[in-house]
Amino acid sequence: MATQRVQFAKAIEAHAAEFGIDLADRQVEVLADYYELVMKWNERLHLVAPGAPEDFATRHVLESLVLLRHLSQGATVVDVGSGGGLPIIPCLLARPDLRATLIESSTRKIVFLREALRPVKPSDRAQVINARFEEIDFPSSDFLTCRALDRFSQLVPTLIQRARPNTTMLLFAGEALTKQIQSLIPSATAERMPLSEKRFLVIGTCQNRKR
Repeated sequence: MATQRVQFAKAIEAHAAEFGIDLADRQVEVLADYYELVMKWNERLHLVAPGAPEDFATRHVLESLVLLRHLSQGATVVDVGSGGGLPIIPCLLARPDLRATLIESSTRKIVFLREALRPVKPSDRAQVINARFEEIDFPSSDFLTCRALDRFSQLVPTLIQRARPNTTMLLFAGEALTKQIQSLIPSATAERMPLSEKRFLVIGTCQNRKR
């Protein structure tokens, strides 16, 4: 019987094209390393909901990598509520030109994030900030992404308000949250995730200045 790592890698290879993603063998191996690390820490930190390797490959990693077609060459990204590293760590592992700042309020998850970022070279491509996003000024960046936050629907207005002007926001959302974001950023567009009916990537540029 195939190991969970092998099942994960095979699912990545089987479904990458459906997500518009082309990965070399070495990239799949590095992503499999990341999967194993998440599984190693998951019982202690509850980084992701329990699921099969195939689910982690499609719903977590390949959905995260959908960002790549929106991220310009050499882009800088602020990732809010990084938690288990999704979506930004798979993107950093797949694209050596990207730079990112990961913001996470949980000290325990910060320890995991630093471990998960070890394969990202050079090391200065990523930094981690242990803080609630509401309490800090975001560093300058081309993009801001967020995949999950506790009380996301309550916090998304604050997230949008605090984003730096002209930052492109890439937010993962269900149907209700998508509508909420589009009411706050009327120009925002939504892309339905492959293999899903109710999950979206919402893309919008915020013009608001922090108050």
